[in-house]
Parts: sequence; structure tokens; C-alpha cells
Amino acid sequence: MAENTEHSSDFVREMVARDLHSNKHGGKVVSRFPPEPNGYLHIGHAKSIHLNFGLAREFGGVCHLRMDDTNPTTESLEYVSAIQRDVRWLGFEWGDKMFYASDYYPKLYAYAEKLITLGRAYVCHQTEEQMSAGRGTVVEPGTPSPWRDRSPDENLALFRKMARGEFAEGEAVLRAKIDLASPNLKMRDPNIYRIKKAHHYRQGDRWCVYPLYDFAHCLSDAIEGITHSICTMEFENARELYDWVLRAAECDEGYPYLPEQTEFARLNLTYTVLSKRKLIELVEGGHVKGWDDPRLPTLAGLRRRGVTPEALRAFCHRIGVAKTLSTVEIALFEHHVREDLSPRSPRVLAVLKPLRVVIENWPAGEVETLDAPYWPHDIPKEGSRPVPFSGELFIDRDDFMEEPVKGFFRLSPGREVRLRHGYIIKCERVVKGADGEVTELRCSYDPSSRSAATGGRKVDGTIQWVSAAHALDAEVRLYDRLFAVEAPGADGRDFKLDLNPESLSVVRAKVEPSLASAKADDRFQFERVGFFVVDADTRDGAPVFNRTVSLKDAWTRAVTRAAAEAPSAPAKAPKEAAKAPREPARAVELDATAQAFKDAHGVSADEARLLTADEGLRGLFEAALARGAKAKAAASFLSNEVVGELRARKLTTAPFGGDAVAELLALVDESVLASKGARDVLGELFAHGGSPRAIVEAKGWRQVTDTSAIEAAVDEVLAKNADAVGRFKAGNANVLGALVGMAIKATGGKGNPKLVTELVKKKLA
Repeated sequence: MAENTEHSSDFVREMVARDLHSNKHGGKVVSRFPPEPNGYLHIGHAKSIHLNFGLAREFGGVCHLRMDDTNPTTESLEYVSAIQRDVRWLGFEWGDKMFYASDYYPKLYAYAEKLITLGRAYVCHQTEEQMSAGRGTVVEPGTPSPWRDRSPDENLALFRKMARGEFAEGEAVLRAKIDLASPNLKMRDPNIYRIKKAHHYRQGDRWCVYPLYDFAHCLSDAIEGITHSICTMEFENARELYDWVLRAAECDEGYPYLPEQTEFARLNLTYTVLSKRKLIELVEGGHVKGWDDPRLPTLAGLRRRGVTPEALRAFCHRIGVAKTLSTVEIALFEHHVREDLSPRSPRVLAVLKPLRVVIENWPAGEVETLDAPYWPHDIPKEGSRPVPFSGELFIDRDDFMEEPVKGFFRLSPGREVRLRHGYIIKCERVVKGADGEVTELRCSYDPSSRSAATGGRKVDGTIQWVSAAHALDAEVRLYDRLFAVEAPGADGRDFKLDLNPESLSVVRAKVEPSLASAKADDRFQFERVGFFVVDADTRDGAPVFNRTVSLKDAWTRAVTRAAAEAPSAPAKAPKEAAKAPREPARAVELDATAQAFKDAHGVSADEARLLTADEGLRGLFEAALARGAKAKAAASFLSNEVVGELRARKLTTAPFGGDAVAELLALVDESVLASKGARDVLGELFAHGGSPRAIVEAKGWRQVTDTSAIEAAVDEVLAKNADAVGRFKAGNANVLGALVGMAIKATGGKGNPKLVTELVKKKLA
């Protein structure tokens, strides 16, 4: 995928452009990416890295990489090295601008003493609980510490005792003396230094007092001459403290150009947790296999899964920078991964669930070599490899069905299918084991049907295969989403309860022999399966493949965008024109992805094309299925009702997730709602959000399904409309609809239409 290098336009870049124009900060742009080295970076950090380093690149400035290492008990060189590796992997360099807050400890300590001398900080001996209670609430001011009014000399002597280690941990802290009545609780005498008798990974045992983040961060920015301190929205209420520390400490670093903090919305992704605390809990609790587990959203995990830095940068560019907090559908990220991998991943053959096929009319012992291109016609690349074809093959077990359902176009008894790059085969017999399981297929092949000379003969399906005698055994790790719900840990529950028990399945697959030379980090597309990367565990020609992402259509023809760009509907033609003969409808032509989707879910061709063309709709569909929705119902509802609302409201994405779709469809299945009621609830979801069940109860839209109540309404309608009943019995079937409509109206519009219809028919019989 060609990476979008066009600069974004957002409020941060507009601010920097204004500052440059007005010569604010002396015409400089100095940004920084300041992680705490207490864990591995994740995809949320990628957005910040892309923004901070991107600003410097776009405006001719510099970006620092700084470790905000102020907590010796959680930090390590391992994390520092991992952070440096990840930033470089993303494509950014810091040159000689690598810094550590711990190198500023002497200066930070000096600024703390300066605050004490100026009467703006004091040593406090309260416990954490006492301090928390003393800060008050949003409607009540805080209570002064008993030690708040000590003299500067007393406080200075006590702080130096803290620094010499003469107090135990928790026995004393240094607090800023600000405003106990401030509406911002951050300003109610926050802690700025605490005692920690711990070994620091860089400073050793030199210090036993350490600055708190809110104190060290702003001063570190000033020391480095940062002009634009860009951080995420959770630090918005800390901005006042950021400014206070710089001014109260009379900071003269880089004077007169003190740094200024600006916040942007952090990245939130569905089916993902990005809290470092939660990620540590997953790693240390053994729920995943280390920080580089491909199921984790860490950059190390994404790298091992096969995601490229180009895909991540394209994703960051696409989601942009805003103030409003929102959650991005993981389907959008997966779209960028697919678009990036498609032109860089040669196509190969692999069978994940091997089923043996014996071609009975194949010449005994003969092996034919087929020349198979690595690239499809729409990718302008050349290259091919020899693929052996013999009388014994493996196909994927999912590509055979003994009793095929409607719409199944692969192999079944008596049916033909084309083998990719090879011949057409026909299933003649099925061999089963003692347990009744299919163990082998006996087939015949058409010698004249080789791909290069098909003679125009076509069959409905094409499947992948490998030669049994030449195939390699491979371990294939099928990674799925780590969590089974869109919002893990919602409503205060333990987020680990939402882990997806099927987030990893390992299969012993058969792959084509060309993959024997595959090396770690080589990427491939297994035809009709997905994108895979060779894992570092690969040893001695026994490849191990990680699934990066399943195979789906690209986000190229978003339906709602096309609808927004479409011309207005023409005025109605005269009645005469309406009588003109209509052209026969054209058959819907589906690409391979849409066809596979149609086959897998049993939906219509139009629905398959629609849902595979719009990644947002596809994401809603898959999320709804994961919560128990039926495929056909979900496809129909999304393709008709949801798309209709999107077009009417001129939106590109729905303001709710697949959970809401599944819940709404369940209400219909349970007869709580009729289809009209479902449309009403959908309108509420678009307008106000919420839970479909809660909306139904609040609005009183629950259907009447009590047979006795409906029967009373039906009896009343039939009694009042004896003439209509007579006409129906005389053969006028059109009257039935009118009678059913009147009966539903008699129930207050809440009668279950199916039940009302059944009762009316029964009464009229």
C-alpha cells in the first residue's frame, strides 16, 4: 500500500503553524515523546509517536526521546531498550536528542528546595488516607495539613533529612502549597516528592527521594527547551499544575520561552485494552506469552504478528488528531493492515485442515510441475515458483461437504471444482473411517482442464491444495482478538473475564514446498485464507507461521461514502414511461472475497458485496455474530436498516457497536419487537445511543404476545367488521390485510404481527 505522506490538518498542527507565524518560542518547534520505562509501548503510543515526531518533521523542528524515569521500583533497562527499538521500528530517529529525567535529579531537587524557600512547599507527615480525606470533594474545600504552616527553614531542614534517608518510606512527603479550595483537586496541595528507598536502574542508590511525575515532567520539558508539550486528554486537569510548577519555581530554563501543554484524545480501540497496568497484569499473570505475544496491542506483539510500521503510520494518519474522546473500530486498523500487506505478500498454497484426495485416473507415480505466479493480475509484480502436482493431494477439509447446503460451491460427491493453478477434479467416492469421519476422497481429473488451457470450461469453485508427497509440515498459529467483547471490563467488571478463550489456536498444516526456504519475518498470503508471517520460532526448515489478519476485502468502496457522493434521485417519470419494458436485471458479479463471504454466511450476493466493501459494516456484522446474532438476520438488518439510517443522516460510521446490533436482533427473535419496532429502536440508537433493551422498556415498546389479550382484540375487530368478514369468506382475500391491520391497531400497535395474523386466519377459517 502506498503510504499517505500528505500532512494532516488538525488543531495541533494549526496551533504550531500559528506559533511559527507569530515567532512564538523564538520560531522553534521542539517536541518530545516522553514514555515512562515501566512497560512496553502499545498501539496508543504509536499515535503519540507519530504525532510528536511528525510535528518535528513537518515543521523543521526536532523531537526528543525522553525517559520519564521517576519511579525506581517499576523501571528497567529492558523497557528502555524496548522503547528505543519500537520507536526506530516505526521509522523515527532522535539523533543526539536522547534524554532521561533521572539525569535532571540534581536540578529537580534544587527546584524543590527553591519552592520550600519561597514558602510554596512544605513537608507533611500525614498518611495517604489522611491526605486524601483532607483534599475535600468537588463541593467541599480541603482541610489544611497540621504541618502546612511550618516555616521555610523548618521545611528545608526536614526535606534534607528526607534526602539523607533519615525518614522511613511514607513517613514524610513534600507537598506543594497551592489552594485547598481550588475547584481542580489536582491543585489542592499535591505531593511533589516522596521517599523510596529503592535501587534506580541508572542512578543506583544515590537517591532515596524521588520527584512525582507532575513535578518532574514540566520541569524536564523546560530544561530541554520543549516548545510544545503534547499529551493525551487524561492530563488535561494537570495542565494547571504544569503551569503552576514552572511559575512558582521561577523556572528560568530556556527563559522566556516556557513550554505549554496541549492535549489530544488518546487512542481507544474496540476489543482491546491499552492500560499499561492491565497489560502488565496480562503478561505477569500468564494470560499471554510475554510482551511480544502477537495477541497483545504492544508494538512488539504487533511486529511479531506481522504488522508493518507502514501500516501503523497509515492508520495513525487516517484516525487523525482531535479533542473528542472516541473509540475506533478495530476493523479500521485491520483494514490498513490488509491494504499494506496485499502488495508485499506473495501468494502461496497452504492447507490448514488437511483432507487426503486420491486422483484415481492420474498416471501412477507421475509428478507434474506447475508454474504458479506469486502475484494476482491486479498487482504489477512478476515472479513465480514451481509447484509439484501428483496423484495424491491434500485439500482443506472445509472445502468439502458431503451434503452441500445451498450456495456451497466447493467439492462434494459428484461435483467438480478447480484446483488453484491446476486441473478440474470431480469427487467420485468418499472414504470414511470406523467412526464415520471422512478420511479420504477418491476423485478423477480432467486432463484437458489445466489452467493454461481450459478450453473455456468453467466450474463454480476454486480451492487450494498441496501435493501430499511434497508438502511441508508447518505449525500455523491462528491468532484472533484477545477479547471477546468490544469493551473489555465495561461496567466495572474484571476485564480478564472478557478474554477470548479462542484467541489462539495452533494447527498442523500442510504448505507448499517453496516455503522451506522461508525466513523469520517473511510475509505471505495463504490463498483464500489470510496473511501470515514467519515466526522467529522457525528452525531447520520447519516453518512456523503467525496469522497477521484474515483475508477480507479492502476498504475501497465504502457504501455510505458512495451514497453521499451520489447525485440526487431524478424526478418521477410520467406514468407512460413507467409502462416501458424493463431491462432484465444483471447478475451481481462478486469478487473472490465477497463470494467467500456469501458462501460462508449464506447471505445474498448484494449483502455480501455491501458488507465486504465497507469495513465499518463488516466490523459490526462480525461483532454481532460474536454475540450470538444469526448471520442472515444481521446481514439483512445492516444492509437495509442501518445503511438506510447512515445515508439519511449523512454519516460514515454508526455510533454504536455490534453488541447493540446483536441485542436488537435478539429482541426481534424473542418477539419483544416487530420489525417496525426494531427500526424505531435503531433511530433511538443513532440519536442517543444506549441499550436496545433499555430503550424498549423506557419507551414502552414491548410487543404484546399474550394470546388471550390479542384474541380479545381480534374478536372485537371481527365483530365490528362483519361485512369485511363476509367478503373474505366470499373469496376476497385482499380483506385479510385490512383486518390484521385493524387488529394490531386495537392492541395499541403492540400486537405481535405474526400472532395477530395467525389468530385472524384461525377465526376466519
